[in-house]
Amino acid sequence: MAESREEKARTMKRILLIINSIILAIGACGGPLILRLYFIHGGSRVWLSSFLQTAGFPVIALPLAITYIIRRRSFSATAEGEKPKIINMKFPLFIASCFIGLLVGADDYLYSYGVARLPVSTTSLIIASQLAFTAIFAFFMVKQKFTAFSVNAVFLLTLASGVLAMHSSADRPEGESSKEYVLGFILTLLAAALYGFILPLVELVYKKIKQEIIFATVLEIQFVMSLVATIFCAIGMAINNDFKAVPREARNYELGEVTYYVVLVVSAIVWQFGFLGSIGVIYYASSLFSGIMLALSVPITEVLAVVFYKESFKAEKGVSLVLAIWGFVSYFYGEYKKAKKIKSEPIPETELAQNHSVLEP
Repeated sequence: MAESREEKARTMKRILLIINSIILAIGACGGPLILRLYFIHGGSRVWLSSFLQTAGFPVIALPLAITYIIRRRSFSATAEGEKPKIINMKFPLFIASCFIGLLVGADDYLYSYGVARLPVSTTSLIIASQLAFTAIFAFFMVKQKFTAFSVNAVFLLTLASGVLAMHSSADRPEGESSKEYVLGFILTLLAAALYGFILPLVELVYKKIKQEIIFATVLEIQFVMSLVATIFCAIGMAINNDFKAVPREARNYELGEVTYYVVLVVSAIVWQFGFLGSIGVIYYASSLFSGIMLALSVPITEVLAVVFYKESFKAEKGVSLVLAIWGFVSYFYGEYKKAKKIKSEPIPETELAQNHSVLEP
């Protein structure tokens, strides 16, 4: 019976991790592509594009409602324990989520500025360097344990971005000054570093906060973070007069006014998939694994950018891509070996209890 519970816990956790990884991949690949679509056809508002990256947070209300209904039905069926609350988040967790939300808002602006100045393929490969930052911060903040395979993966992915950086000047879009391109490159790298800090920070909150974290709480954290980040960017939009400029920009958009608003709405929803999947992966695995999955989206985004936007794919990008894939393979092979080793070991009672709470909605 105990062995059956252990296997069920492992299987369910693995399934939920895969689901969150897929959600993350949709946002991580689709977000940059749609954002670039906004810029290449006449969009120019950096604060607006920053706003879009978290403005889709109302969609989280749907899974929040579903998890609440499930918990209510479960309580009604058993009539055990405390009656489920509509809001699980306590005040300390709310404050922590607000602080992270401000960081996310700043990161959104840095990233949007880079996307406005760089091709999607270049931006994606620079963002891949966030894995190195995630690894460093995770080591110091959450005591992340590394194996030879994970260290090799981080090294190769960082080297991949370094190769791109050495040849970046040849990839400058037509009509853009060297100053604008370099500034876009630097701010994108800063965005990678900041997000590399945010991921372990979220994991640290999960571990240190003095309240039980179930998946419904994770959704609430994401809702608050995105709300605060959206307000932060909305203030930037107001200062920059973006709200007044949107109707004019829509009328002049190359693909038409209706398409302009469709692009904005779809962009907001797709980006929310990325953020939601990211914190879900952190919850079911770790911040390092979330960073790995974000980096894994790079080759897919590369191919899609070349196919849809006809961007150049020169030799240095090819070398960078090979190094990145090599890093992915190294990491996943290491995880496979580790999983194979622990599969034969029984789950301690404390971990089994923790897995049970993890699987609750």
